[in-house]
Amino acid sequence: MRYMMLIHLDPTTAPEPDAALMDRVGKVIEEMTKAGVLLDTNGLTPVSEATTIKQSGGKQTVIDGPYTESKEIVGGYCILQTKTKEEAVEWTSRFLDVHGPEWEIEVELRQIAEEA
Repeated sequence: MRYMMLIHLDPTTAPEPDAALMDRVGKVIEEMTKAGVLLDTNGLTPVSEATTIKQSGGKQTVIDGPYTESKEIVGGYCILQTKTKEEAVEWTSRFLDVHGPEWEIEVELRQIAEEA
């Protein structure tokens, strides 16, 4: 089973990642890779560089950032391949554990729909 971790945070309150955090995250990523669980991961560029394409009534509108009302954004993602949902939850918890108490961070874990 494949799962996507969508890493949500508030860009107005999120601290700037320091070298110590990046080292801790790197170690968890290395553990995931060695375990054969991590398929892909990356951070995303700032929401100020985002483009939104909306469709309403059959008409599309393209809106470039920055967005003044972005209270929560997806800051990054990981794609995991695990045997069970519980295993995906465990790896997600380990990822969150390396962030200190100064981080208000949430991960949405969703199974990727597979064709039968």
